[in-house]
Amino acid sequence: MKSHNSSRLWLSVLLALVFVRADSTPAFAQNLAGDEALSKVLIDGEDWQMVAEGFGFTDAACSDAEGNFYFSDLPKGLLYRVEPSGSGRPQVWMEKTQKISGMKFGPDGRLYAATQGTVGGPTDEKKKIIAIDPASKQITDIATDVQPNDLAVSKAGWIYFTVTGAGEVQMVPTSKGGSRPRVVASGINKPNGITLSPDQGTLAVSEYGGTNVWVYRVEHDGSLTAGARYMTLRAPVGKPDSGGDGMTTDAEGRYYVTSHIGIQMFDSTGRMGGVIARPQNKGAVSVAFAGPDHAYLYVCSSDRVYRRKTKARGVLFPGRAIPAKR
Repeated sequence: MKSHNSSRLWLSVLLALVFVRADSTPAFAQNLAGDEALSKVLIDGEDWQMVAEGFGFTDAACSDAEGNFYFSDLPKGLLYRVEPSGSGRPQVWMEKTQKISGMKFGPDGRLYAATQGTVGGPTDEKKKIIAIDPASKQITDIATDVQPNDLAVSKAGWIYFTVTGAGEVQMVPTSKGGSRPRVVASGINKPNGITLSPDQGTLAVSEYGGTNVWVYRVEHDGSLTAGARYMTLRAPVGKPDSGGDGMTTDAEGRYYVTSHIGIQMFDSTGRMGGVIARPQNKGAVSVAFAGPDHAYLYVCSSDRVYRRKTKARGVLFPGRAIPAKR
């Protein structure tokens, strides 16, 4: 009887220790088979490859369904395209356009962009959300007199864009040019990057002036609810801000956020998976999956563009995911 009670006591103590450690020590609670570590994304022996250099300032990384990579040389008002095959060198896709800080393709095939005025334009020139028809290069104003930084476009036809100075996210439909945007999220510390989850049910927003990535549930009418600080960005030693900037997601629901210290990767539950080092000792401001099978992670880094092959796969616009290869 004494031996039986002793066995039960030790079993109880053991179970208690397991639960206490699982709650208080993350290492004991890890599901190692399911952790989204960098080893699930990065390929041994693969590093950053410079695509091109000599630009004024690169930004607005995005891709289309075929894997073409697009970016802007913001101060020069030039848009470039990098084809998934061939030389892989950027070609001017559109010139004499507006200074673009964010771009995404929409469900109608048009390229939506956040502009910061035109090259050589007046200092008080109105910023806009515009749509570009890829075939004709015709530009249509979607929203004028706004202050957009970056944007995301949903398959339901909503454009979400960050307004950094006001600490807001605003939304406007793609279908009606000239519609007035409305505020759908606020109280964010200098919101900058913005992206949608593969199923389009979650919108994530990075803080440039803080250390949070906020997430919101996307409702059927496009509105955002249940906003919460979901991921914590690392900041450089001695700095209060992370410099959270451009964002993208992959087909497995992982989030990639450019920042002062590199590209910070999180899994779909908000857990940090690791930090991918910057390709050069300059800011990495915008990121997107493109290239063959959407398996290359492209980064806009100041005067250069880089890419590296990964084990991950990007998400096709508008919300159609490419399955990851096993």
